Amino acid sequence: MNKYIERLSNGIIKENPTFIIMLGMCPTLAVTTSAINGAGMGLTTTAVLAMSNLLIAALRKIIPDKVRIPAYIVVVASLVTIVELLLKAYIPVLNQALGIYIPLIVVNCIILGRAEAYAAKNPIGLSLFDGIGMGLGFTIALTIIGAFREILGNGTIFDFQIMPSSYEPISIFILAPGAFFVLAILTALQNKFKLPSATNGSGNKAGLACGGDCSHCGGNVCSTNRDMIKEDKKTDAVNKSTKKED
Repeated sequence: MNKYIERLSNGIIKENPTFIIMLGMCPTLAVTTSAINGAGMGLTTTAVLAMSNLLIAALRKIIPDKVRIPAYIVVVASLVTIVELLLKAYIPVLNQALGIYIPLIVVNCIILGRAEAYAAKNPIGLSLFDGIGMGLGFTIALTIIGAFREILGNGTIFDFQIMPSSYEPISIFILAPGAFFVLAILTALQNKFKLPSATNGSGNKAGLACGGDCSHCGGNVCSTNRDMIKEDKKTDAVNKSTKKED
């Protein structure tokens, strides 16, 4: 059971997809105009992420390696279609508020990343809990950012008025620039206090799978791949020197 709890805490705290790994920035910036929109988007993504991890883990030995990415996309697209139809039928207001960002869950890098990095290599149970953990972490992050923007930009939270009538809303926070302001403040605080984040290199200390250092990343390979490339180069050098000696 400890392994399952670890998968939950990993997504919520250690490798939070928004605050730590900095993935899924498109919906994070676009739909967090209010706390309820952030929570709705997060829970929708959680449902897709958990089920896609489960199905991909179940099919990991059947899916050919050469077509694994297209196969993942087919699985995720099918789940997103189901979720979108359910939202249209039962929560049309939320469906209208999230708009085009529901179909775009198909190409959300968090979902495809977990499918490739975890679900394709681990059993069903752990993959399911990994998806739930990552989804909950994403939901919490979006809700916090949405609440912050809603309070400053509208004086409310979850549509309940909490600021006094004399409060003058800072409307820019519920507009597009407000999302970038909030993200910039978040990143600046993480860098200032050296909190684990993929933007400042301290993610290395947290043991992030990608190395957690976007500022020094080569742009096309993570630290693990770079280590493998170094080992391959060493092997090639040894082979060449052996041939010369022969």
